[in-house]
Amino acid sequence: MNAKLGNRLFDGLNYLLLSLCVLLCLAPFLHIVAVSLSSNGPIMSGAVTLFPVDLNFEAYNRVFSDLTMLRSLGLTVGLTVGFTVLCMVMTICAAYPLTKTELKGRKIAMYLIVFTMFFSGGIIPEYILIKQLHLVNSLWSLVLPLLVNPFYLIILITFFNSIPKSLEESAELDGCSHFGTLVRVILPLSMPAVATLSLFYAVNRWNGFMDTLFYITDTNLYPLQLKLYQLIMNSMMTDQMQMEGAQIIQVLPESLKAASIVFATVPILIVYPWLQRYFVSGIMLGSVKG
Repeated sequence: MNAKLGNRLFDGLNYLLLSLCVLLCLAPFLHIVAVSLSSNGPIMSGAVTLFPVDLNFEAYNRVFSDLTMLRSLGLTVGLTVGFTVLCMVMTICAAYPLTKTELKGRKIAMYLIVFTMFFSGGIIPEYILIKQLHLVNSLWSLVLPLLVNPFYLIILITFFNSIPKSLEESAELDGCSHFGTLVRVILPLSMPAVATLSLFYAVNRWNGFMDTLFYITDTNLYPLQLKLYQLIMNSMMTDQMQMEGAQIIQVLPESLKAASIVFATVPILIVYPWLQRYFVSGIMLGSVKG
């Protein structure tokens, strides 16, 4: 009985600690949602915590009233999907050959890949390169420089190496080429890793801001993050002009920022439940071998 009681107390303590960790992770997001749905007075007085005070949807009305917002959202969705597909194709095509020990120059290629993880040319050389390639104000400037992430490539190589070589040998005996083995044997067994890395690529592109700020000046090509940045900056300038003219501020920059964060975060959060079953297994299995 004492052992069972001790186990129950231990399990209860674990559940309590995990619940507290979950609440700590959710608290910032709940606060942002509460601020986005609160009126000006409670926000200015600091009365908003985890729940809205004096419910107000004006910030969301400001976000959705801009007709170009939906266009930016659609552009970002298409860009993210296309970017993720191209990145995974390139990463898979690079990772599979590098698992072959008989490949000449394999070690040199791996050294060069690891080198790029620690050293880069910097922002100015990258901008000069993009400009010389005539990619400024082109969506390709947001895709080509980030097409293969070295860290994700190493994770996928490690995952491929964890697959028994006997399966590849059996496929070769059945007449499969290297490409056939990759498509029919390796990839079906690598879905956890592929789904996990796809999620990583998608989130990185969805949240990408600095490269869009540098390379995109055409308002018709503004992705969602850059569009929200422009919306917030315009709101701050408008509110400053209203304050100087002693007029009533309709929407505070804080509530508009919060609504913009929620607007930009919810779509990518919707994707996670579809890939959640692959997420943990993809990370763990990809780190079995070094």
